[in-house]
Order: sequence, then C-alpha cells, then structure tokens
Amino acid sequence: CVRDANGRIKRDPAARREFQRQHRCPANGRTTGACPGYVVDHIVPLKHGGADEPKNMQWQTANAAKAKDKIE
Repeated sequence: CVRDANGRIKRDPAARREFQRQHRCPANGRTTGACPGYVVDHIVPLKHGGADEPKNMQWQTANAAKAKDKIE
C-alpha cells in the first residue's frame, strides 16, 4: 500500500466524500459533514490490500471500529 511521508497509509479524501454521498449517515441522514457515533470503515483493510474506494467502505459504530482495530 502507498504511504505518505510520515509512513501512514495514504487515503483518498474524494473516495470518502463519494461514499458519504452514496450512503447517508445512519445517525442524522446527512450526506456531508460529521456523522456522530459512526466512522467510515474499510471492509477489507488498506494494509491487507483493500481498495480505498466507496465499494470497500461501510458505516461502522465508533465502538465496533475500536474493537475491529484491536484484532486487525
């Protein structure tokens, strides 16, 4: 996977915006801005070869995301 100058995996902000446009926030129904209690999650993690594309993204509760991050 591609990394930035700090060693972090590069993400495409346009892909996240497109995901939000296609999938309304479960908490407030908005297609832009913050989604309280939820994060955008990559179904197949980028570090495991997942694509940084809307089709590989899903809404996930913040608590579920923390638990998933512990096992990945």
